[in-house]
Amino acid sequence: MATKDDLVDAGVRLLERDGLAELTLRTIAREAGVSHGAPRRHFPTYAALLGAVARRGVDDLDALLAPALKRARGATGVRNAAQAYVDFAMQRPDMFELITRHDLLEGAGGELRGVTASWFDSLRAAMSRVSGREVEPVDALSLWAGVHGVAVLFSRRAVEAAAPGATSGADDPAPALARLVDALVPAAGAR
Repeated sequence: MATKDDLVDAGVRLLERDGLAELTLRTIAREAGVSHGAPRRHFPTYAALLGAVARRGVDDLDALLAPALKRARGATGVRNAAQAYVDFAMQRPDMFELITRHDLLEGAGGELRGVTASWFDSLRAAMSRVSGREVEPVDALSLWAGVHGVAVLFSRRAVEAAAPGATSGADDPAPALARLVDALVPAAGAR
Protein backbone atom coordinates (compact mmCIF):
# COMPACT_ATOMS: atom_id res chain seq x y z
CA MET A 1 0.00 0.00 0.00
CA ALA A 2 1.31 3.43 -0.95
CA THR A 3 1.98 5.97 1.76
CA LYS A 4 1.23 9.67 1.51
CA ASP A 5 4.88 10.33 0.68
CA ASP A 6 4.85 7.66 -2.04
CA LEU A 7 1.91 9.39 -3.70
CA VAL A 8 3.50 12.82 -3.45
CA ASP A 9 6.81 11.45 -4.77
CA ALA A 10 4.93 9.92 -7.70
CA GLY A 11 3.14 13.21 -8.34
CA VAL A 12 6.41 15.15 -8.35
CA ARG A 13 8.05 12.65 -10.72
CA LEU A 14 5.06 12.70 -13.05
CA LEU A 15 4.82 16.49 -13.01
CA GLU A 16 8.53 16.94 -13.75
CA ARG A 17 8.52 14.27 -16.46
CA ASP A 18 5.17 14.77 -18.23
CA GLY A 19 3.91 18.20 -17.20
CA LEU A 20 0.93 19.61 -15.37
CA ALA A 21 -1.60 18.56 -18.01
CA GLU A 22 -0.79 14.90 -17.33
CA LEU A 23 -1.03 15.21 -13.54
CA THR A 24 -4.31 13.48 -12.71
CA LEU A 25 -5.44 11.31 -9.84
CA ARG A 26 -5.27 8.23 -12.07
CA THR A 27 -1.81 8.96 -13.47
CA ILE A 28 -0.42 9.64 -10.00
CA ALA A 29 -1.92 6.37 -8.73
CA ARG A 30 -0.49 4.50 -11.72
CA GLU A 31 2.94 6.10 -11.17
CA ALA A 32 2.80 5.07 -7.49
CA GLY A 33 1.74 1.53 -8.45
CA VAL A 34 -1.63 1.60 -6.69
CA SER A 35 -5.28 1.51 -7.69
CA HIS A 36 -6.88 4.76 -8.83
CA GLY A 37 -8.92 4.89 -5.62
CA ALA A 38 -5.92 4.50 -3.29
CA PRO A 39 -4.97 8.20 -3.15
CA ARG A 40 -8.34 8.97 -1.54
CA ARG A 41 -7.18 7.12 1.58
CA HIS A 42 -4.64 9.87 2.18
CA PHE A 43 -6.02 12.88 0.30
CA PRO A 44 -9.72 13.72 0.52
CA THR A 45 -9.63 15.64 -2.76
CA TYR A 46 -7.53 15.91 -5.88
CA ALA A 47 -6.79 19.52 -4.85
CA ALA A 48 -5.33 18.26 -1.56
CA LEU A 49 -3.00 15.91 -3.47
CA LEU A 50 -2.00 18.74 -5.83
CA GLY A 51 -1.36 20.91 -2.78
CA ALA A 52 0.98 18.29 -1.33
CA VAL A 53 2.86 18.03 -4.64
CA ALA A 54 3.05 21.83 -4.86
CA ARG A 55 4.29 22.01 -1.26
CA ARG A 56 7.37 20.03 -2.31
CA GLY A 57 8.11 22.61 -4.99
CA VAL A 58 7.39 25.51 -2.65
CA ASP A 59 9.79 24.04 -0.09
CA ASP A 60 12.47 23.58 -2.76
CA LEU A 61 12.05 27.15 -3.99
CA ASP A 62 11.98 28.43 -0.41
CA ALA A 63 15.34 26.74 0.23
CA LEU A 64 16.80 28.90 -2.57
CA LEU A 65 14.81 32.10 -2.23
CA ALA A 66 14.56 32.68 1.53
CA PRO A 67 18.33 32.73 2.16
CA ALA A 68 18.92 34.91 -0.92
CA LEU A 69 16.36 37.44 0.29
CA LYS A 70 17.78 37.45 3.82
CA ARG A 71 21.31 38.05 2.49
CA ALA A 72 20.21 40.84 0.13
CA ARG A 73 21.89 44.01 1.37
CA GLY A 74 22.23 45.89 -1.91
CA ALA A 75 20.73 45.92 -5.37
CA THR A 76 23.06 43.04 -6.31
CA GLY A 77 21.58 40.97 -3.49
CA VAL A 78 18.04 41.68 -4.66
CA ARG A 79 19.12 40.78 -8.20
CA ASN A 80 20.57 37.49 -6.88
CA ALA A 81 17.27 36.66 -5.17
CA ALA A 82 15.39 37.49 -8.37
CA GLN A 83 17.82 35.29 -10.30
CA ALA A 84 17.19 32.39 -7.86
CA TYR A 85 13.45 32.69 -8.52
CA VAL A 86 13.93 32.75 -12.29
CA ASP A 87 16.49 29.92 -12.20
CA PHE A 88 14.00 27.71 -10.37
CA ALA A 89 11.36 28.53 -12.98
CA MET A 90 13.74 27.73 -15.83
CA GLN A 91 15.04 24.49 -14.30
CA ARG A 92 11.63 23.21 -13.15
CA PRO A 93 9.04 24.92 -15.36
CA ASP A 94 6.19 22.51 -14.65
CA MET A 95 6.66 22.68 -10.88
CA PHE A 96 6.90 26.46 -11.17
CA GLU A 97 3.65 26.52 -13.10
CA LEU A 98 1.90 24.38 -10.49
CA ILE A 99 3.06 26.40 -7.50
CA THR A 100 1.90 29.62 -9.14
CA ARG A 101 -1.52 28.29 -10.17
CA HIS A 102 -3.58 29.63 -7.30
CA ASP A 103 -6.74 28.72 -9.19
CA LEU A 104 -5.80 25.03 -8.87
CA LEU A 105 -4.43 25.25 -5.34
CA GLU A 106 -7.09 27.40 -3.68
CA GLY A 107 -8.17 25.54 -0.56
CA ALA A 108 -5.72 22.71 -1.21
CA GLY A 109 -4.04 23.03 2.17
CA GLY A 110 -0.33 22.70 2.70
CA GLU A 111 0.02 26.25 4.07
CA LEU A 112 1.31 27.36 0.67
CA ARG A 113 0.19 30.96 1.01
CA GLY A 114 2.02 31.28 4.33
CA VAL A 115 5.34 30.41 2.70
CA THR A 116 4.82 32.55 -0.39
CA ALA A 117 3.61 35.49 1.73
CA SER A 118 6.88 35.32 3.66
CA TRP A 119 8.75 35.72 0.34
CA PHE A 120 6.86 38.92 -0.33
CA ASP A 121 7.56 40.23 3.17
CA SER A 122 11.26 39.35 2.80
CA LEU A 123 11.43 41.03 -0.61
CA ARG A 124 9.89 44.18 0.81
CA ALA A 125 12.33 44.11 3.74
CA ALA A 126 15.29 43.64 1.37
CA MET A 127 14.11 46.53 -0.79
CA SER A 128 13.74 48.66 2.35
CA ARG A 129 17.30 47.82 3.45
CA VAL A 130 18.63 48.81 0.04
CA SER A 131 16.69 52.07 -0.18
CA GLY A 132 17.14 53.08 3.45
CA ARG A 133 13.41 53.68 3.86
CA GLU A 134 10.22 51.67 4.33
CA VAL A 135 9.21 50.44 0.89
CA GLU A 136 5.51 50.57 0.09
CA PRO A 137 3.80 47.21 -0.61
CA VAL A 138 2.91 48.35 -4.13
CA ASP A 139 6.62 48.90 -4.88
CA ALA A 140 7.49 45.38 -3.76
CA LEU A 141 4.51 44.03 -5.70
CA SER A 142 5.71 45.82 -8.83
CA LEU A 143 9.14 44.21 -8.55
CA TRP A 144 7.62 40.79 -7.79
CA ALA A 145 5.31 41.06 -10.80
CA GLY A 146 8.20 42.01 -13.05
CA VAL A 147 10.44 39.20 -11.81
CA HIS A 148 7.56 36.74 -12.12
CA GLY A 149 6.94 37.92 -15.69
CA VAL A 150 10.61 37.35 -16.55
CA ALA A 151 10.40 33.90 -14.94
CA VAL A 152 7.33 32.96 -16.98
CA LEU A 153 8.73 34.26 -20.27
CA PHE A 154 12.08 32.53 -19.86
CA SER A 155 10.80 29.27 -18.33
CA ARG A 156 8.32 28.84 -21.18
CA ARG A 157 10.87 29.96 -23.79
CA ALA A 158 8.48 32.67 -24.87
CA VAL A 159 10.92 35.58 -25.02
CA GLU A 160 11.28 35.47 -28.79
CA ALA A 161 7.52 35.35 -29.30
CA ALA A 162 6.77 38.03 -26.71
CA ALA A 163 9.64 40.36 -27.56
CA PRO A 164 11.02 39.64 -31.05
CA GLY A 165 13.65 42.38 -30.77
CA ALA A 166 15.05 40.83 -27.58
CA THR A 167 16.09 37.52 -29.14
CA SER A 168 19.80 38.11 -28.51
CA GLY A 169 19.15 37.54 -24.78
CA ALA A 170 16.46 34.90 -25.18
CA ASP A 171 18.37 32.37 -23.10
CA ASP A 172 19.76 34.68 -20.39
CA PRO A 173 17.38 36.51 -18.08
CA ALA A 174 20.16 38.25 -16.12
CA PRO A 175 20.22 41.49 -18.19
CA ALA A 176 16.44 41.86 -17.95
CA LEU A 177 16.54 41.21 -14.19
CA ALA A 178 19.35 43.72 -13.70
CA ARG A 179 17.40 46.45 -15.50
CA LEU A 180 14.23 45.59 -13.63
CA VAL A 181 15.89 45.66 -10.20
CA ASP A 182 17.85 48.82 -11.02
CA ALA A 183 14.65 50.55 -12.13
CA LEU A 184 12.48 49.45 -9.21
CA VAL A 185 14.88 49.28 -6.25
CA PRO A 186 16.03 52.78 -5.37
CA ALA A 187 19.41 53.17 -3.72
CA ALA A 188 19.58 54.63 -0.22
CA GLY A 189 18.96 58.36 -0.34
CA ALA A 190 17.80 58.27 -3.98
CA ARG A 191 14.26 59.41 -3.09
